[in-house]
Amino acid sequence: MKKKFSSGVVAGVMISMLVFTVFFSFYLKKVEQKEENNSGVVSGQQLDNTSNQSEPKSELNKKVNYIKRLIDRYYMGEVTEEDYETWYLRSILYALDDPYSCYYTPQEYNELMESSNGTYCGIGALVSQNVKTGVITIVKPFVNGPAYEAGMLPGDIIYKVEGKEVTGVDISQVVSEMKGEKGTKVEVEVVREGEKSPLSLEITRDTVEVPTVEYKMLKDNIGYIYIMEFDEVTAKQFLDAVESLINQGMKGLVIDIRDNPGGLLETVVAMLDRILPEGLIVYTEDKNGQREEKTSDKVEFNLPLAVLINGNSASASEIFAGAIQDYEKGVIVGTQSFGKGIVQSVIPLYDGSAVKMTVAYYYTPKGRNIHGIGITPDVEIELAEELSKKVVISEEEDNQLQKAVEIIKEKCKNNN
Repeated sequence: MKKKFSSGVVAGVMISMLVFTVFFSFYLKKVEQKEENNSGVVSGQQLDNTSNQSEPKSELNKKVNYIKRLIDRYYMGEVTEEDYETWYLRSILYALDDPYSCYYTPQEYNELMESSNGTYCGIGALVSQNVKTGVITIVKPFVNGPAYEAGMLPGDIIYKVEGKEVTGVDISQVVSEMKGEKGTKVEVEVVREGEKSPLSLEITRDTVEVPTVEYKMLKDNIGYIYIMEFDEVTAKQFLDAVESLINQGMKGLVIDIRDNPGGLLETVVAMLDRILPEGLIVYTEDKNGQREEKTSDKVEFNLPLAVLINGNSASASEIFAGAIQDYEKGVIVGTQSFGKGIVQSVIPLYDGSAVKMTVAYYYTPKGRNIHGIGITPDVEIELAEELSKKVVISEEEDNQLQKAVEIIKEKCKNNN
């Protein structure tokens, strides 16, 4: 059992705070305009006008109905018409052979929106899914959260939820199973390196406030800001943190986006707007070659800067690190980032459900598309192996952080 799951532990980031997506609202607006639907919801009439193009051909319809009759006659379990409809819709997106495209039921879509607002009720952990193997891995349980209290560790592989195997299941569905009303319990089986058999953890769900930004002043007046993900609340929290550290006499800054799987484009743009000089931040190109640009104004951060990344830094995190690297505004420290240079748009449908599709590539200011490649750090340094399973790593033992601090100190010295 251990070997079966350990081979797929390379983290492919698809979700954060138990729901993670790159929700690019600017592209969604373009879709809405094209559909002439200013409400942002595709109308039933619009669907009716195009439905003939997507209905199964008569022979396919005949086969589907025959299989359903076989299920009704022989299958030992129970299947409802709602089950059939949901999985038929999922299969349409599955046919794209794109691990980032999927269908959300109304409940799943509500949970997705809830999580991007920064608060939800669940087990409290950052998770990811390998896009090739389908393996779902715990990146980090939130300190003092339900998963942390139940003994969950970074690197644990989620094997079963409520007795059902989840490897290869779309992560949004797995997340939906782990979320629920406050005080209710969910059983999660995990495969852990060094253990011969899966461990069963009973976790009591609770309200989780996503700690998207944490900051403090380190020694020698070096500021430190940790960004867990790019949610709606993150930009303000980040800007407040920068101003607070400046007011405390900050001489240099380390921004930590390790294990940050991404988030909202508008959020990362607002944050980069405070750091970069006037100019291009990021641009995207869709299948028709249409280009959308995001730019910054004249406000600029002019203190020594270092940015920490690792293999779980993806999507919006790579936009952040890539733009800073292109402008040479800071030193990128750590290990190669994940390499997700594609854009997903979440498009709500008329009945409260939604679809997520890959709709464009994004490019750094210098025109780099890092999909499947990632951001290469200016200074490469691996996290010490003995720290990889720890939930809490102290400032003193974090060798990657200490390297970034060393770089900032040297730059401060040179500036003087």
